[in-house]
Amino acid sequence: MNTDFYEVLGVSRNATDDELKRAYRKKARQFHPDANGGDPANEERFKEVSLAYEVLRDPERRARYDRFGPEGVMGTGGGGFGPQADGFGGLGDLFDAFFSGMSGTSGGGRARRRGPTPGPDAEVALELEFREAVFGAHRELTVDMPTVCETCAGAGTSPGTTVVSCAECQGTGEVRRVRQSILGQVVTAAPCARCQGTGESIPSPCPTCRGEGRHRVHRTLTIDVPAGVDEGSTLRLPGHGPAGVRGGPNGTLYVHLAVAPDPRFERSGTDLHTVAHVSMTQAALGATIQVATLDEEREVTVDPGTQSGEVVRLKGLGVPFLRGRGRGDLFVHLTVDTPVDLDREQRELLVKLAELRHEPLAPAAHGDGLLSKLRSALS
Repeated sequence: MNTDFYEVLGVSRNATDDELKRAYRKKARQFHPDANGGDPANEERFKEVSLAYEVLRDPERRARYDRFGPEGVMGTGGGGFGPQADGFGGLGDLFDAFFSGMSGTSGGGRARRRGPTPGPDAEVALELEFREAVFGAHRELTVDMPTVCETCAGAGTSPGTTVVSCAECQGTGEVRRVRQSILGQVVTAAPCARCQGTGESIPSPCPTCRGEGRHRVHRTLTIDVPAGVDEGSTLRLPGHGPAGVRGGPNGTLYVHLAVAPDPRFERSGTDLHTVAHVSMTQAALGATIQVATLDEEREVTVDPGTQSGEVVRLKGLGVPFLRGRGRGDLFVHLTVDTPVDLDREQRELLVKLAELRHEPLAPAAHGDGLLSKLRSALS
């Protein structure tokens, strides 16, 4: 930033107030962002010009600047340049005054949006079954929101009547006012309060919607849920939200999805996990078991010597990819069950197996206590 404020404004150090004002207005119009396509460099120059004028226009701060330089007026403690300086209200008001002066004139300002106001956005929740989220579904959803009035087709007028131009703004949708500022005469524009910026007035409002062009009703929508959505997914449906006032386009409807859990499967992205129980003998000797999937039961081979916690991967039996072809995988977690409630013959077989494998057992495992000893003595 150039800290020589006189050089920034292009005036001598003994310039009068009128010379300062004329120089500022010339520089401000030269570097104003709206006059330069929003060029950041010109925006910085405009800020420098505004800062220089704000300091030099005040006799006290100008004297401090002449004596001490920028440090005398831009410090935080000595009454220096701040956001709410005396009189004009600081840099923000300089911007506001100039923006207002540019609005509505050729070559500057921001054009006001014309036409009916679009309806707001709306949000609803939809709960899906697990399979619906995985494979997709067509679901009906009842919503309560503003819809185009059937009586007036959104016009807001009684049958046989039409809208007229607003008498307050003459159909422009905005009211202009003139005020004085350091830049001279400034024209400001604001939406017309009588017609809410539409530029139209309704002498005979529709009896159904009372001139709004819409009324609140229950309606049913068919929602296409794509395959592969998950808990917390949101569907964006443009044009299915609340209707706008007096024929304005509908807003967007956001459908937040909740997915009910499935007791058999746990989902992780596009993969599924399930648990399959195998007996001790199946795990030791190997077996073929049936495992439930989202499609149909599939055979899973249990290798001899399988340990509890081992995982078998079934490719392509998971969740479809939300964007693209293919599916994730199904992971089968094998749990080896320890037998309980053994009868005498089963117990004896297991004891014999333990003896053959030289595996120590608890004393009670070899028989049924005293009764077993008596039986052995009599045999």
